[in-house]
Amino acid sequence: MKKSAKRRLLGGTLLPKALGSVLAGYLRLVHRTNRLVCEPADYVERFAPHAPAIIAMWHGQHFMMPFTRPRTLPVAVMISTARDAEINAVAAEKLGLITIRASGAHKGRDVVRKRGHAGFVEAIRALEAGTTVALTADVPKVARVAGRGIVLLAKHSGRPIVPLVYATSRNVDVDSWDRASVSLPFGRSAIVMGEPIHVPADADDDLIEAKRQAVEAELNRIVDRAYELAGVVSKFRDGGGHG
Repeated sequence: MKKSAKRRLLGGTLLPKALGSVLAGYLRLVHRTNRLVCEPADYVERFAPHAPAIIAMWHGQHFMMPFTRPRTLPVAVMISTARDAEINAVAAEKLGLITIRASGAHKGRDVVRKRGHAGFVEAIRALEAGTTVALTADVPKVARVAGRGIVLLAKHSGRPIVPLVYATSRNVDVDSWDRASVSLPFGRSAIVMGEPIHVPADADDDLIEAKRQAVEAELNRIVDRAYELAGVVSKFRDGGGHG
C-alpha cells in the first residue's frame, strides 16, 4: 500500500478504532492462553508502595504491557502521536489504560513536533494526581539505549522508575527499528519487575547519566530473565526482538 493511501486510511477514526479493538481482543487472547509466571511472585504487592511510579519498558515490548499493571492502580501510557500509533492508543484504552499522546526525540525540532514537552508536562501532572505513568525508555529510532527523558521525569516528579517486562515464549519478529515481536497465544509467559531506581531532585548531569545507565542495565537484565523464565534463550544480546 502506498504511503498516501495508508495515511488516508489511518487518518480517519473508524478504521483505527476497529483495528484497535481487534488488537485489544487479540492481546487478551494471548494473555489468557499463555501459562504465566511472575518474578517476584508478589510483584503487584511489591509495586504498590512505589506508586505512582514510572514504569520503564523498551520499544517493541509495549503490546503486552497493559497486563503487567496492578489492576487496582490507575496507569497512563505514553504513545506516539504518529498516525500508525492510533491503533495502539485505541487498544491501550480498551485494555484499561489512560493515554498520553507524545514521544521522545533526539533533536529539538522533533521534540516540538512529537509533543515531547507537552507529554512531559502531562506525565508530571498524572504522577502528581496519583496515576502511574508507563513509557518506553529508548527514544526513536535508537533501540535499547535508554534516553535521558525518563530519568528527567523521575527527577522532576520525585517518583521512582520501575522497570517492568512481559515476555512470551512464542513470538513473530518484526523487521523494524525497535526490534518488535508480536506475542503469540498458547505458550509460556513471564512478567519480571526490576529494582526501583530513584533520582534525586538535585541530580546533576553526571548523576543523570549514571541513572540513565542504571535504567538501561536493569531493563537488559530483566528482559533476559523474563525470557529465561518463559523458556527461551534471550534474543536480546544478538539484536533480536521481544514480545
